Amino acid sequence: MAQVPATPKTMRWQRLTAARLFGPKAVARSGGLQASERAALALRAARDGTPRRPAQKVIFLIPLVAPAQVGDWAAVTARLAGTMQSFRAQDNPNWEAVICCQVAPPLPEDARIRHLPFDDPTPGNDKWRKLAALARDLGQNAGAPAFAMSFDADDLLRQGTVARMLEGQGPGWLVETGFVRDVATGEVAVARPASLAAPRQRAFWKLCGSCAALHHDPELPQSAEFLGAMWQHEHRMFPYLARLAGLPLRALPAPAVLYELNHGENFGARRGRVSFKTRFVAKYATRAAAHRRAVAEEFG
Repeated sequence: MAQVPATPKTMRWQRLTAARLFGPKAVARSGGLQASERAALALRAARDGTPRRPAQKVIFLIPLVAPAQVGDWAAVTARLAGTMQSFRAQDNPNWEAVICCQVAPPLPEDARIRHLPFDDPTPGNDKWRKLAALARDLGQNAGAPAFAMSFDADDLLRQGTVARMLEGQGPGWLVETGFVRDVATGEVAVARPASLAAPRQRAFWKLCGSCAALHHDPELPQSAEFLGAMWQHEHRMFPYLARLAGLPLRALPAPAVLYELNHGENFGARRGRVSFKTRFVAKYATRAAAHRRAVAEEFG
């Protein structure tokens, strides 16, 4: 399974406008929609007029690369351990993490963390198939509403982020501002939306897939179906698809995720897509003491 291409931006605007003016069912009858857009419209129609139940927890869904696909499995699991520690360090304990992989990695003894076995033998990049498996697993588990967030196995969550999501509630959250660290050089950049002062800056969600937490209601089968379809796209599609589903994302108020590059086993490096991010860190490297202190102290 390959990553699904993005919808052209002009079509995104047209579909969002049509959904607002004519409703999701009318747009769903039109041609040329991607599976993710049909799933978004189905969820929007299912939610129409139904009060949104408050989320009780945050669920992190993590596709982990197989040992056979990396050069240093111990390094991969060490990075995953750091990710898990950033979750466990949260002051609000209401979160869960599900890690999908062919082999169960070493995991801390924590009832909130579990391994989802994956045995699809299809050759090639299996990240998107693992995300589909995580979405199916999410749909098969009943329980309270939650914020569901796909998360990479080498990113780190800032202390207090789970509490902020659950206290703020709403349809979902977007990491517009975050940190990017080049492990090879030690430099850290702040990724944030472009401005007049920095027109070539990049919002964090355009650089990293650990960027969007959407409200998920297990009582609506369309919810997990939509998330599974959305996660088949590059993360730059997430805000658009969330809006199409009637779940416009709110920006988290502080840099919430730390994305680390050049540590040896980056997924992007295996796809040849890290070099421009390395240049981004070099260009926007921060000298602010507050930023460096936050990176050192608030990411588990």
